[in-house]
Parts: sequence; C-alpha cells; structure tokens
Amino acid sequence: MINDAELLGNDAHWAFGTDFEDPLAGVDTTVPAGLDPAELARYCLMLGDDALVLSQRLSEWCSRAPDLEVDIALANIALDLLGQARLLLARAAAADPSAVPVLPEGSPVPAEDALAFFRDAGHFRNVVLAEAPNGDFAETVTRLLMFSTWRLAEFERLATHPDAVLAAVAVKGRKELAYHRDFAARWFLTLARGTQESRRRVLNALDALWPLWAELDAPAEAEGVLEQVFAASQVDRPESVPAATRGRDGVHTDALTELLADMQSVARQHPRGLW
Repeated sequence: MINDAELLGNDAHWAFGTDFEDPLAGVDTTVPAGLDPAELARYCLMLGDDALVLSQRLSEWCSRAPDLEVDIALANIALDLLGQARLLLARAAAADPSAVPVLPEGSPVPAEDALAFFRDAGHFRNVVLAEAPNGDFAETVTRLLMFSTWRLAEFERLATHPDAVLAAVAVKGRKELAYHRDFAARWFLTLARGTQESRRRVLNALDALWPLWAELDAPAEAEGVLEQVFAASQVDRPESVPAATRGRDGVHTDALTELLADMQSVARQHPRGLW
C-alpha cells in the first residue's frame, strides 16, 4: 500500500500556508552591519502583526459589507495587508530565527506561518487599534483611515531603511497603503457629510477609536493628513485622553485572543498537515 509520504513524494507542502514558495527566495537576507538582528526582527514583527491582525478583521466583512463594490474593496485591502504581513514575518524570521516558535518534530510549517499561527496573544506586537472589533461600517472606515494614514507615513520613511529587504517591502507597500488611505478618507467624508444618521455614526466611531491613536506614535505628516480629512469632513479633532494601550509590549484585549482562536484553530489542530 502506498503511504501518504510516498504519494506526496518530495513535493509535500504544509496544508494551511498562504503560498508554497518562500516569499524571500533569492533575496539576500543578511542583516546589514550596524543593525541589531533581534531589534530588526522585533520591528518587522510589530509591522507584520499590525497587518496580519487588521487583515483578519477586515476579512470578517466578506459578504457583509454595505454593497458588492465595498465588499470587494475591503477584501482586496485585507489581501494587501496579508501580503505585507507575510513578507514582514518572513523577514523577522530570517533576521532572528530564535523568534520563530518551536513546533512538533516533523511539522513542515514555513517560518512566517509559524509566527502567524503558533504564537499566543501575549507574543503578538500589534497595536490595539488593529485588533479592536469591527463595529459598524463607520467604525471600520474610521479605523482604516487612522491606521492607513499612519502606516503610509511610516512606510514612506522606511523606503530608505538600511535593511534592503525592509526597504523593498515599504516601497511596494506604500502604493497599496495610498489606496487604502484614499478609500477610507472618501468614505469618511461621505459619511460625515451625508445624512444625520451617517454623521452620528462616524462621530461616535471617531470618539471610540481616537484614544487608540496615541499608541501609533504618528509622525507630523500623518497628523497633517488627518487634519485635512477632518477639515473637509467638517469634523473637529477629538480631545479625548489617550488610552493606556500597550499592544507593542504584548498587552492586548480579549478581542485579540478571540480573533486568534478563530484564525489559528485549524492550523493548531493539524500542525503536521500536508498537501
């Protein structure tokens, strides 16, 4: 009788990965002189976790968005972020292999997938803004506006980073993030200057999410973009006190634990799953 290993031959792949090719194949992943590999890995994990967690949140809108066009747009934004997450997690693993969880012997799990599916909430470094539940559409638009405005400014800065891999990820990602930001800004403006009900919802969303903005430590250019969007939308910048969030330190809300339980459940049940 032919067993599974013989049937699969030498082309066996882990069943639950996003792809079956090394996302950094052919790329020189040597950490440049002067950079601390552990610090570079930690930074890539932060950015990768932000993208991975928000991608998962946005995917929850599939088949539930206000109309088909928005449904497709949110799905595409989620896929963009997932792609960024994969590259960043792969870079983190290459820079510091000790960051990758140790899995059962024989598990054919790629390093970036091990980081995505086999870490508990306390080991994730995403900002709390990324993990917050979706709420209504106005809340999702507001969160995406805040997140993409900050992240685009961050990627613009990283385009000249001394690590060539991280710089290349930023150059590619900033084109995607420009679309994410513009999509969210247009919808924020539409809702804020639409009906009384749509304006009420977007103002409530802004009040609820704005305390989480401080954790992003946004540069001046990101603040300036939001000021322009708020002015065009005839919305005052909230004056709320920043929340004491510490997602970068692994301190998260129950919302992340629940999200990861859903996202990771099948992979954890079948860590040796092959295709």
